Amino acid sequence: MKKLEKADGQSMDIVESNIEQLKELFPEVFAEGRINFDRLQEVLGNYVVTDEDHYNFTWHGKRAAGRLAQTPSTGTLRPCPQESVDWDTTQNLFIEGDNLEVLKLLQKSYHRQIKMIYIDPPYNTGNDFVYEDDFKDGVKNYLAVTGQLDDEGKKKGTNSSTAGRYHTNWLNMMYPRLKVARNLLRNDGVIFISIDDVEVENLKKICHEIFGEDNFVACLPTVMNLKGNNDEFGFAGTHEYTLVYIKDVNSLEDLGGIPLTPEDEGEYDQVDTKGAYKKGATLMRTGKAGAREHRPKGYYPIYVSSDFSRMSLSRKSADDIEVYPKTKKGKDMSWRRSPETLQASLDDFIIVPTKTGGASFYKKQRLEEDRINGKKPKSLFYKAEYSSGNGTEAVKNLLGERVFSNPKPLELIKDFVLVGGGNEEIILDFFAGSATTGHAIYELNSSKEKKLKFILVQLPEPLDPKDKEQKQAIDLCDQLGKPRNLAELSKERLRRVSKKIKEENPLFGGDLGFKVFKLDTSNIKTWEAGFDTLKDDLIAAADYIKQDRSSDDIVFELLLKYGLDLTVPIETRTIAGKKVYSIGMGALVVCLDNDVPMETINGIGALKEELKPEIMRVVFKDSGFKDDVVKTNALQTLKRFGIEDIKSL
Repeated sequence: MKKLEKADGQSMDIVESNIEQLKELFPEVFAEGRINFDRLQEVLGNYVVTDEDHYNFTWHGKRAAGRLAQTPSTGTLRPCPQESVDWDTTQNLFIEGDNLEVLKLLQKSYHRQIKMIYIDPPYNTGNDFVYEDDFKDGVKNYLAVTGQLDDEGKKKGTNSSTAGRYHTNWLNMMYPRLKVARNLLRNDGVIFISIDDVEVENLKKICHEIFGEDNFVACLPTVMNLKGNNDEFGFAGTHEYTLVYIKDVNSLEDLGGIPLTPEDEGEYDQVDTKGAYKKGATLMRTGKAGAREHRPKGYYPIYVSSDFSRMSLSRKSADDIEVYPKTKKGKDMSWRRSPETLQASLDDFIIVPTKTGGASFYKKQRLEEDRINGKKPKSLFYKAEYSSGNGTEAVKNLLGERVFSNPKPLELIKDFVLVGGGNEEIILDFFAGSATTGHAIYELNSSKEKKLKFILVQLPEPLDPKDKEQKQAIDLCDQLGKPRNLAELSKERLRRVSKKIKEENPLFGGDLGFKVFKLDTSNIKTWEAGFDTLKDDLIAAADYIKQDRSSDDIVFELLLKYGLDLTVPIETRTIAGKKVYSIGMGALVVCLDNDVPMETINGIGALKEELKPEIMRVVFKDSGFKDDVVKTNALQTLKRFGIEDIKSL
């Protein structure tokens, strides 16, 4: 029986994944399993940098931080149904742990599955909780830093502005997290990052590198305090920034919109048989990405009647005007729509004559559509509802106290999600903090008929009894009987929002729950024998599963290893007295009991015939059979049922 790789208990190997992608693109550069860099350079031609006189943003520790992003995690995520809401049905996740390790663990299950990321990372103001990553064992480091292990001498505290590597420490924290997070984004996925003046320039540089300069969308001044902060030198500060990048700018025609105001609706001053509309975006793409060389299929002629009343994709009259997508200076560009798509929507455009005798085309931006989809937001992000005080007030109304430091305003995050999040997609926030992102998604789903899902990741950052500003947060944790850390407050906010919406909108049948998982070491033992305890260690090693771990713990680690969604349906059945997990309608079947009889094996075969999955994979404990004879018979029986992927722990 083929064994599951059990000694390392690691997440997806990102380096190996990158190599496989390189093989698909350039198979000719591989020889005997190795990369021939001379051959790769020939393939890349003029795109290879061969000298040192080129722009390069670097800092002390950058290479090590990049390697850290590629190092697999040795941890797992343990389920906590007792801390969750609607465990059996919810599609939302709240994961407690170091976000770098968590992002690594999600690589297989959520690779290219995330539509939008929003993060509000530490601004590096000197008061942020920042700790150095451990390049040897990230999970053990996390457990030590957050007080879940005996004192390991790990430094807990802030990144002081007087520190010699003030910016360096912050960059070394952000760089690997953003690199790993990018792998989770869909091609049309968008990331929004809140930041202020201290690190906005550095953040933009590393994002240019990670996401690509061509995929930069905007640096939005985001007004949080219109009155201004008079404590700042020279000018009363009113805003911070939001950086926006897309995974692949060519994968999406545009982002979403924000709700119309009554003043906005007054601008739709033209009417046709389909209703009110206004002049919208031009049909011709603009900017570098819209050039003909980047979108050659978008370069084709449109024919316009001489009286500018008709447009078509073929010449209807000898005096029709032929129009190609060109700038005023004659540069070839591209149309936003393919010929097939445009043919079906010709009536949706306004024809405007140009001074040179040609024509421009503008979309009829319809009121009814924009009431649903919203309007394109402006690059200066401002609403009265974005005031930072509104964020604090929303939390106070729910929890009774000011337990978070500067929580983001709810309306701001809701608008970001409307712009980048789609309708039924997954939104990720791996600096969840006050859980405003989860709150926003609950409200959007209940009021906008969306079916968005969230994954929130938050470090259980310890609260400091010596810090007077954290007293109310500590008092609330004590009242709830919860550990004194930030993640407990985040979960409590979600619980109360969920309860509030259910009470105020009893007819809403959407998802208002969340599954809680916590980062921990793998459920599978690693070989760590000591000289003085060698005999006991050898005996303990006979069972590869740690004694304090449950079957549910192991099942969810298997989901991560197999790349299955953590919210996939899981059914348990008792077959011949043994507990059998059927995951994803039989895509994965797991039995972790001892002394598994042949009746259970035949029952698993019958389960395959009942559920009819395309492929069924089966996992047992290596010690789950009475002897090798039973194990061999089990293997042969399952193969007769057409089950080939059989592994043991």
